[in-house]
Amino acid sequence: MSEPFIEVSNLTIGWGPDALLLEHANFTVDEGEIFAILGGSGSGKSTLLRYLIGLERPLAGEVTIKGVGHPNLEVGRPPFGVMFQGGALFGSMTLLENVVLPLTEWVDVPVDAATAMARAKLKLVGLEGSGDKLPSELSGGMKKRGAIARAMALEPPLLFLDEPSAGLDPVTSAELDDLLLTLKSVVGVTLVIVSHELASIFKIADRCILLDKETKSIIAAGPPSQLKESDDPRVSDFFNRRPRAA
Repeated sequence: MSEPFIEVSNLTIGWGPDALLLEHANFTVDEGEIFAILGGSGSGKSTLLRYLIGLERPLAGEVTIKGVGHPNLEVGRPPFGVMFQGGALFGSMTLLENVVLPLTEWVDVPVDAATAMARAKLKLVGLEGSGDKLPSELSGGMKKRGAIARAMALEPPLLFLDEPSAGLDPVTSAELDDLLLTLKSVVGVTLVIVSHELASIFKIADRCILLDKETKSIIAAGPPSQLKESDDPRVSDFFNRRPRAA
């Protein structure tokens, strides 16, 4: 059996013993899959992502990527790309300049080569011809695609995406789902997605975990279609969009 691409072991996160967010979490992500982190409001989905990418250090436990301990993002090139919630493009830079930035920051290549590589990534996400636009001139969907292009600039084998479909209309959200499926099948990238958009999850996710705010734990893990039929009412209510009893 192959080694997990990401392994999370006994992870405890929060802001001290009296302010825990998640305790003793264990899960793995396989290479080449789309893995989703789900949960209700306040369950810690986006915060967990911060720990997975090394922006925060856990109170206990470990995160490994391809068997290697978590990188120190302050001293080395990260082995993954990140699309933050809302895109987080630099407003004073054009879309092309945003995508070029990680190349000039981490790779010793001529500017012309970096620009050509960035244009290729914009073409990959369907934004060919939009490189000269500022983020303020882009639609919400275009900003998300631009942020994905920037995350892909260094051709990482792994992408983390925080709420990629949030704030998008149904058609734009479906188009973004198709893009993520293309990245998986054509590029072969592994994707870890934080989301609350069930329609997207059922369409694209191979497996997922469900965080629970009350128990500070992972209460379900597996393919979304299976979890929809769970015997645990907390899980089945979530995946079937049923209101919890008072």
